Amino acid sequence: MAGIIRKYTDIVGESVIEELFILAERFGDRTVQNVNSTAVGGGVAEILNRMVPLLNELGVSTTWDVIKGGERFFEVTKKMHNALHACQVEFTPEDWDVFAETTEANVETMDITGDVVFIHDSQPIGLIKKRRENDNDSKWVWRCHVDFSSPDPVVWKFLKKFIEKYDASVFSAPQFSKPLKTRQALISPSIDPLSPKNRELKDSEISGVLERFNIDPELPIITQISRFDYLKDPVGVVEVYRIVKKSVDCQLILAGGGATDDPEGEAVLAHVREAAGDDPHIHVLLLPPASDIEINALQRASAVVLQKSLREGFGLTVAEALWKSRPVVASAVGGIPLQIAHEYSGLLSYTIEGTAFWVKQILQNPELGEKLGRNGREHIRNNFLITRHIREYLLLFHSLYHEEDVVHL
Repeated sequence: MAGIIRKYTDIVGESVIEELFILAERFGDRTVQNVNSTAVGGGVAEILNRMVPLLNELGVSTTWDVIKGGERFFEVTKKMHNALHACQVEFTPEDWDVFAETTEANVETMDITGDVVFIHDSQPIGLIKKRRENDNDSKWVWRCHVDFSSPDPVVWKFLKKFIEKYDASVFSAPQFSKPLKTRQALISPSIDPLSPKNRELKDSEISGVLERFNIDPELPIITQISRFDYLKDPVGVVEVYRIVKKSVDCQLILAGGGATDDPEGEAVLAHVREAAGDDPHIHVLLLPPASDIEINALQRASAVVLQKSLREGFGLTVAEALWKSRPVVASAVGGIPLQIAHEYSGLLSYTIEGTAFWVKQILQNPELGEKLGRNGREHIRNNFLITRHIREYLLLFHSLYHEEDVVHL
């Protein structure tokens, strides 16, 4: 990826790139070590896959490691994920034992060498145990990528005892912040406009993907791209489509993959296929890893993009679609309202009926869709590109070592 960072100049301006080099230089020769739970699938892995090489190019020595865990461990952490999203979940003593045993195994085997140790989400949170007593040289940061607005009290109490051992915690939206003894920062996720998922495509590339999946390019397309997860409400999206279909002829694409740390994906996919039935205009696509061009093409070909989440940490598929100037109708949950100003850069909804109403408005009024898409792209350019994300991380890292400085994140 040598020289890639300079290619962002045409998108964000030369001054933005120069500031990144200055901030990286001020950080000195310190190192950053990221740790999460999966190298493939999901927004965290996607962001790290793009960000780590860019930080290295800026001169910040950055690595990325993945914890190890068995199927039972990831079943427990998925339950924790659901509980953090206010789902009713029952935990057994064995669940906590499995989490503790896997954490201890990773504490014993993982080599922690970073000056800044950057832990992502709850699965590896217990690695803080590896921090040496009276170690003031290394700084530990816990990054929360999920919707933390209404966590289950039991899980919150369990995680809090770990979180408060970190030097700082990072959340994606203001409503996720919680009373903590340690400092907190608000840093929203981002998309990479030069990645295969977001770069410009030729018309032939788009049409080729549609042809491969037997999708009619002449029939208006409604699309939701997301993991097959109950919290993304894919069955609710099918209901939205059926309501819209009564008024406007259209087709639906539900496309996404899975993640190695999400054991529920297969069951959700089966449920979605059952809901779709034999409707030839509902395309349920299980995409393998590295299907970035396919996702890009499907979003660009869509008349409307949905993100009908019940809970959402941030929902980067919204930013992806807006960057492509596509009109988006999304649930007003998690970090989505940060990306959409209702009736300006997109449309927010709360119900199946409300979502269907706005989809029909766009399909019946293409000028509305064009305006929303145009405004949405500029909103993403100004707020949710990877260069802004890197800048705020560098400011955070710097502030950990220079607490006397006032750093605005």
